[in-house]
Amino acid sequence: MTAATHSTLFPQVPDTADAVLDGLDPEQREVATALHGPVCVLAGAGTGKTRAITHRIAYGVRAGVLHPSSVLAVTFTNRAAGEMRGRLRQLGAAGVQARTFHSAALRQLQYFWPKAIGGSMPRLVDRKIQLVADAAAACRIRLDRGELRDVTAEIEWSKVTQTVPADYAPAVAKSGREAPRDPAEIAQLYAAYEDVKRERSFIDFEDVLLLTVAVLQDRHDIAEQVRAQYQHFVVDEYQDVSPLQQRLLELWLGERDSLCVVGDASQTIYSFTGATPDHLLDFRTRHPGATVVKLVRDYRSTPQVVHLANGLLAQASGRAADHRLELVSQRAPGPEPAYTEYTDEPAEAEGAARRIRELIDSGVPAAEIAILFRTNAQSETYEQALADAGVPYQLRGAERFFDRPEVRKAGVALRGAARFGGNDSLLDDVVDLPSQVRAVLSGEGWTPRPPAGSGAVRERWESLAALVNLAQDFAAAKPGATLADLVAELDERANAQHAPTVQGVTLASLHSAKGLEWDVVFLVGVAEGMMPITYAKTDEQIEEERRLLYVGVTRAREHLHVSWSLSRSPGGRPNRRPSRFLDGLRPGSTATKGRTAGGAAGGIERGIPGTRGSAPRRAQRTPARCRVCGRTLTDAGEMKLMRCDDCPSDMNEGLYEQLREWRADQARSSGQPAFCVFTDRTLVAIAETAPDDEHELARIPGVGMRKLTRYGADVLAICAGQYDGGDTDQD
Repeated sequence: MTAATHSTLFPQVPDTADAVLDGLDPEQREVATALHGPVCVLAGAGTGKTRAITHRIAYGVRAGVLHPSSVLAVTFTNRAAGEMRGRLRQLGAAGVQARTFHSAALRQLQYFWPKAIGGSMPRLVDRKIQLVADAAAACRIRLDRGELRDVTAEIEWSKVTQTVPADYAPAVAKSGREAPRDPAEIAQLYAAYEDVKRERSFIDFEDVLLLTVAVLQDRHDIAEQVRAQYQHFVVDEYQDVSPLQQRLLELWLGERDSLCVVGDASQTIYSFTGATPDHLLDFRTRHPGATVVKLVRDYRSTPQVVHLANGLLAQASGRAADHRLELVSQRAPGPEPAYTEYTDEPAEAEGAARRIRELIDSGVPAAEIAILFRTNAQSETYEQALADAGVPYQLRGAERFFDRPEVRKAGVALRGAARFGGNDSLLDDVVDLPSQVRAVLSGEGWTPRPPAGSGAVRERWESLAALVNLAQDFAAAKPGATLADLVAELDERANAQHAPTVQGVTLASLHSAKGLEWDVVFLVGVAEGMMPITYAKTDEQIEEERRLLYVGVTRAREHLHVSWSLSRSPGGRPNRRPSRFLDGLRPGSTATKGRTAGGAAGGIERGIPGTRGSAPRRAQRTPARCRVCGRTLTDAGEMKLMRCDDCPSDMNEGLYEQLREWRADQARSSGQPAFCVFTDRTLVAIAETAPDDEHELARIPGVGMRKLTRYGADVLAICAGQYDGGDTDQD
């Protein structure tokens, strides 16, 4: 424990103003005593930012510089606001208002509504999804539950970025945001939603901010009354403010500059909600005379964990990276982060569960252990592994896998197909178990290719895809299994996960882990395609994925386990690689060329020489170059794909699966191993290239003249979608 982050359960209230400053480090003390003018606190993860700003407020109050009722401290969650109020009471500064933006705005709107607008204030709707559904019905647009969530999220984004329906489509195009459906259609739904609210006299949470802004802009007398009440403002997590929240803050301030903001651009992970670090990064431009204090003493994590966190940001690029903070651990040394590679996802989950069981048996409280993953759909594998190991767990920020609506609905559909499949036309042309499951779930929204974007529709697809993958694994483990057997297996898994989970290991997505910390953290699935996620395409999106991993790393106090798997399922293609974000950091890897160090000296582990890259290289008469980035290729596998392993793949997954099925037929008919037909790498290269003619097919390494003559017609027909099964009896 350190004085900077821990206190006794019932601490004594400091008896003097100076006593409030006791125990603060030099930078925290600087924050606490900077009571005049604009102040910007750049606070890295684990550096005691909440301690610094609460002691600042308390010191100002106890010293007589600030009156408690004149201070408004705003943050983003009720939990954070409650924690701030509790700390202020312990420091003898009761009476200070610590609220969320929405809570503070709602109080003001309720108070001034009769004077500013007149009549009774409209009712506040807690969940707008039903109104969005009614708006869709009015527009004669059918939306399922997932699509309703996505459209609702787009409406919320529009409002916090102060975008009206007519401007939605151009705003989406300008921001590079990927809309979940046609922007013109969303704009229509947005406008209809606003009409429904007006007709029923409702307002939503975004309206609370918008209306408060409108009142303060239009009624100078009311704005002055608010400014007379609140003389001093403190904003926590300033990197997460939206343009609308920033506008409200400016109206609260008026021409004054009695403002203290606290944030860390390297922890900006909610840009999809409209949050932007620009206001934090531009603070000194808007306030040239501001006092800027950097908190870099990390009291949370060991030097080993901090070293990895610094290394991640050392490879970053963009504005946030230019303002990164290099943390300095204040804790005693601990174990090095552990990096583990597994053959497949179930093995990875079992390995984590086994290690957690050992930790708990050795005395580590289960509540001090967390498993963090990129998407909620990953939780099912870890829920099952922990249940099998007899480890209690609790999910944070997500429903249990088998409690998700789409999974429950899929279970009903599969159960019905198992009982009455003989009368289901969907199953007429399928015989094996995986094909049956794909056929049934196609009616629930599963498709061979994932939908674009990252909203609720994508999350639902990921859940259904997890069931498809489970069926494939189940069939591989039990070749004679039927659909009824699979349904029974799903029921057993669901029942096993309904045990009480109080005081258990935390399972959480990286987003929902923000603001939390544990003694032991398992970062799982840290592989390309998941970290960064496949739908992160732009440089900005890739960098936000890096920051998300940084947040995950900095949740660990002492023990950090980082893992990935080479394939999804047992016996699958081992074509995955560790996340590019770990290049140069994990043992045996080197930093990726072209990345910027960003000035973080000593932040990168150089790895162990000789553990990779020892495979023989194929000589080339002329240089082979990556068709994505243009780098010269020297690895045989990369040359076969004609791209670097860490460059993004544009492979057609559906085409690849068709090619694999065709290859299996060819191998069976000829009595030879599948790789003798084409290797996995060659199939990937074909699925990525999708050649139109023999000339293009022949250019793919691994397709020689003999194979072109023997298999070329079939492969081109499959690529063109015209293959009808053919005759597999070949010489």
